[in-house]
Amino acid sequence: MNPEISIVIPVLNEKENISILSSAIHMTMSDIVWPYECIFVDDGSQDESHKEMKKVCEEYDNFRIVRLTGNCGQTAALDAGFKASKGKYIVMMDADLQNDPFDIPLLFAEIDGYDMVYGWRFKRRDPLIKIMSGKVANYVRNKLTGENIKDTGCSLKIFRRECLNKIKLYNGMHRFLPTLFKMEGFSIKEVKVKHNPRKYGKSKYNIRNRVFKSFLDLLAVRWMKKRKLYYEVKNEQH
Repeated sequence: MNPEISIVIPVLNEKENISILSSAIHMTMSDIVWPYECIFVDDGSQDESHKEMKKVCEEYDNFRIVRLTGNCGQTAALDAGFKASKGKYIVMMDADLQNDPFDIPLLFAEIDGYDMVYGWRFKRRDPLIKIMSGKVANYVRNKLTGENIKDTGCSLKIFRRECLNKIKLYNGMHRFLPTLFKMEGFSIKEVKVKHNPRKYGKSKYNIRNRVFKSFLDLLAVRWMKKRKLYYEVKNEQH
């Protein structure tokens, strides 16, 4: 039976989290009657993450692994997972356990009538410097893109497969999926979700590689939004 839901999770050195995350996903999705698959994308992990993922796949036959040749970045890992997925709906989330798998049904319950539902971490459980830099980045993004998204950095999202047919991902663009989808006429909705403190492993982002690089990506998105072709064909005559 083909899955209706595909959960795509990029993984980079998250060995302590894989088993806990997989069990939580399995428990959560058992309450959803639709069949699902879970795709781990190993983005060049140097620890025992791949070994842990293989153990999970041996336990659950609807879990599988896409392994990249090296560390290609989160956008590339997500893109590889999207292309390998088969579901009508695609869920994306992080492997660090800060996204709560038990929020997946919450987002899924809101997808009817929308093309994408994404999370708003209204009570973030991060160090103060990360919270403050996130607020600044969020404010700047909304100002430059003309959006009113409360949490542009939350990875937990669900969207319809057809959304991907209208866009091409470039490095860093996964952070702007709500805006990119909205530009193509898709409807989006923001929903409050939980946010857990990181217990195991280390964050892959800091001020240098998150704020400064994402600002350049933001300028590219702003340019795309301003230069996009908007028109309708009234009729064709022969």
